[in-house]
Amino acid sequence: MVVGGGQVASRKVFMLQRVSARITVVSPQLCSELQKLADSGEIEHIAREFAPEDIENRVLIIAATDNRQVNQQVSELAKSRGIPVNVVDAPELCRFIVPSIIDRSPVQIAISTGGASPVLARLLRSRLETFIPSAYGRLATLVENFRDQVKQRFSSSNEIRRFWEQILEGPVADRLMAGQDNEARSLLERAVEKGEAPDMTGEVFLVGAGPGDPDLLTFKALRLMQQADVVVYDRLVSQGIMDLVRRDAEFIYAGKERNNHAIPQENINTLLVRLAQEGKKVLRLKGGDPFIFGRGGEEIETLMEEGVPFQVVPGITAAAGCASYAGIPLTHRDYVQSCMFVTGHLKDGSSDLNWKAIAQPNQTVVFYMGLYQVKNLCAKLIEEGLPASTPAALVEKGTSAEQKVHIGTVATLPDLVKEKDVKPPTLIIVGEVVKLHEKLNWYHPEAT
Repeated sequence: MVVGGGQVASRKVFMLQRVSARITVVSPQLCSELQKLADSGEIEHIAREFAPEDIENRVLIIAATDNRQVNQQVSELAKSRGIPVNVVDAPELCRFIVPSIIDRSPVQIAISTGGASPVLARLLRSRLETFIPSAYGRLATLVENFRDQVKQRFSSSNEIRRFWEQILEGPVADRLMAGQDNEARSLLERAVEKGEAPDMTGEVFLVGAGPGDPDLLTFKALRLMQQADVVVYDRLVSQGIMDLVRRDAEFIYAGKERNNHAIPQENINTLLVRLAQEGKKVLRLKGGDPFIFGRGGEEIETLMEEGVPFQVVPGITAAAGCASYAGIPLTHRDYVQSCMFVTGHLKDGSSDLNWKAIAQPNQTVVFYMGLYQVKNLCAKLIEEGLPASTPAALVEKGTSAEQKVHIGTVATLPDLVKEKDVKPPTLIIVGEVVKLHEKLNWYHPEAT
């Protein structure tokens, strides 16, 4: 039973629903969330003030009213009947406390401050959640299915413990974390049959580092960055992101600049294979998203051909990140009906693109790696009929503390590059949505 019908009571009801409790709410009125649950029959609602007889046949009670006297009455009655009771924000009236929960069912982690500071408990939970992937629940279920077989396979508890330690820190866990549940099960089946865990194997993590701001990393990216033995990284990966990588890892620079590739792409592919075959966890860290002009597809082709395990972690691509931080929505129903991502140069160094399709009205076009070709790009757009007055933007070092946004038109963009001495990495955005920059410009790094 939950006594109270406001937002606090609603949060407690939500928590109880997750464990399939049958819930009765006692309150004259309900907030909109609880009213929906009552209307749908998901909870029982007693529409009046709390009365002593309401505690009959209850197995757990939560008092969540804003009336101290009512809360104390609920607490005293529950205690007199031996019923567990929790009074929100009143530890002295509680028989049990509600910890902050990390739910990876069947794995449950509770964080409690003994009622001293629930906000601190929630803060600790949010930090821990970044390091505890949801796949741990599936891993626990997989292990549970093989516990009896392992007990029969080994004669001592020490052997059982060592076997499970190796399983939970080895390839079985790695494959499951990568979403390859069937392969993880097969590995575990073979390990039980042989009576020994599989040897540690190398793996490649192809991780998108986003456009520069470390806060834009995904939880999974951050977790894998902390596991790497070797890091092969690109020029566009910011220092702030590099600082989050495991400190004792080996770092290999594989950046590419115009006419200057530290390591040719073919050699990067073979390097990743060699390092993984040596049994290392290899972090291939790329700016933006690895599958959007990041050559990630070429790299995993080689990994698949060589049978090297890998994981791919998407990142926020430069177009999405830089445009957002520049206050330029790539799509807006008042201005555009489509958005196109275009590379500023092809593999052979040319810019022989489908200009007719690119120079369409009511479309946003984002050019990656187009700074050195900006004069040619703008000329081609105008040549194919795009008005020279079409708004255009240069987003220099987007999402970083050094971000600069330069606004012009397709006609003026080349001169703007010279006038402002714009340097890479710079993204080019062309389209009517650029007009919104002045109104929606929310990110002001120079003020921080």
